[in-house]
Amino acid sequence: MTGLFIRWLILTAAIMFASYILDGIHVSGFFSAFFAAAILGILNAFFRPILLILTLPINILSLGLFTFVINALLLKMASGVISGFDVRGFWAAVFGSLIISVVSWFLSSFINERGRVEYIDLKKRGGGRWEP
Repeated sequence: MTGLFIRWLILTAAIMFASYILDGIHVSGFFSAFFAAAILGILNAFFRPILLILTLPINILSLGLFTFVINALLLKMASGVISGFDVRGFWAAVFGSLIISVVSWFLSSFINERGRVEYIDLKKRGGGRWEP
């Protein structure tokens, strides 16, 4: 359960970071980003798989780039539900979803399924090789 909460906070931080980077995304405060992360997580869990299946031919023809459009639409849907979280324009949604995806992927890569920070400790062995 703590892993889910930590990932929720990571998504909140990613939304806040995207709002600082892009002019088209506005977050009025931490709790707006917190609830936007919750709504975005729910939308990604329920609607994203359906949308990916329905748009599979377009996604194959575009070599997967249409996934960015789906992510942008879900981000715009989340901004329509949450007051204090506003995404202005299609391109702001596309670049915002890209930034949110990259930041949350990067930060989540350090968290294991129990919500603890995980890293690999490498040591230099004989012959100049690095081993875990």
